[in-house]
Amino acid sequence: MAELKTKPTKLKATDFLKTIEPKEKREDSLVLLKMYEKITGKKPVMWGTSIVGFDMYHYQSERSAQKGDWPLAAFSPRKQTLTLYAMMGNENNQALFKKLGKHTTSKGCLYIKRLSDVDQKVLAELIKISYRYSKAKLTST
Repeated sequence: MAELKTKPTKLKATDFLKTIEPKEKREDSLVLLKMYEKITGKKPVMWGTSIVGFDMYHYQSERSAQKGDWPLAAFSPRKQTLTLYAMMGNENNQALFKKLGKHTTSKGCLYIKRLSDVDQKVLAELIKISYRYSKAKLTST
């Protein structure tokens, strides 16, 4: 079985985020950093070279022998979008997503082009719900 490549590193999240281009994405990423710190009460940890994670859980896949650690909440300033990972527990919050603004989603991620496209109070609420849900569900097993 292949070893997971995305692991916690000693890199500093702020150092990484200060290198992000263009400037707007860098500034948005620094806002997200503060938002996540406030919501989780945790310091950021770089996972691999481009994911900023907060808190952690250990998992074992039910379908394979794969196991490892992963952040309970995380984001990455990807080339196309700001990608927010581990957006779990939001299935019942469609009203909040309707209020959020311009975004797309996948099963566990939220994609935003820029923070000016969304209501940041709604975004913070979605992150808070997701983090609390993940923490309750994943750390209780």
